[in-house]
Amino acid sequence: MQRKAIVIGATGLVGQHLVKQLSELYDTLIVIARRPPRYINASMRFYQVNDFDNLAEIFASVGVDRKTDAFSCLGTTKKQAGSDEAFRKVDRDYNVNFAKLCQQKGVENFFLLSSMNADMDSRFLYNRVKAETEQSIIALGFTQLVIFRPSLLLGKHKGRPLESIGQKAFQLISPLVSESLSLHPISAKRVASAMAMSAHGIYERNKYRTEPMTQQTDVIENKQMLAMTRVKH
Repeated sequence: MQRKAIVIGATGLVGQHLVKQLSELYDTLIVIARRPPRYINASMRFYQVNDFDNLAEIFASVGVDRKTDAFSCLGTTKKQAGSDEAFRKVDRDYNVNFAKLCQQKGVENFFLLSSMNADMDSRFLYNRVKAETEQSIIALGFTQLVIFRPSLLLGKHKGRPLESIGQKAFQLISPLVSESLSLHPISAKRVASAMAMSAHGIYERNKYRTEPMTQQTDVIENKQMLAMTRVKH
């Protein structure tokens, strides 16, 4: 069976690693972004979108169906977006709209990058919006929905000075910090690996399934991602 996946947020910190890993698992990888990802190979089909408000127009021609796995790594910060409203539009509205378009095409499996501190009652806008996005996509009722909640992401953050400072501080103490701690920072590459591994695991479990599939939502917390991507010596 030909395997197909679609990704938004492919040029972000996690997304750029994810597309490379997914290209090794899927026969066709659809990437929708404002600019081409750093890694491109023959299995990729790139669709440029200048404004995610026009995402529905792109979807009319991408060939997504129920056998397509959907991945979203799209996200920003209030500083990058410019305002609370603009931040909500990117982090919540664009993600939810993408999920709705996937659902309309019959997509059954959806993989969402969120955040460890997603919380509807948080006093921080970032955490509330992440939780709102999760709840809105859960309500769509995908057959398989997997939500990933990483801690501080390690990697080069363009335009995120506070996170860069946090990374430098962690690098100094990392040899003394156990990965068993839930707040342990995680590299973007390992988050991408966890997403790819989860999708492949679902594929393998369902390949020979004979009974009807039931709706299921799984939340993969930071500690679990660290464990499942740990290199064994």
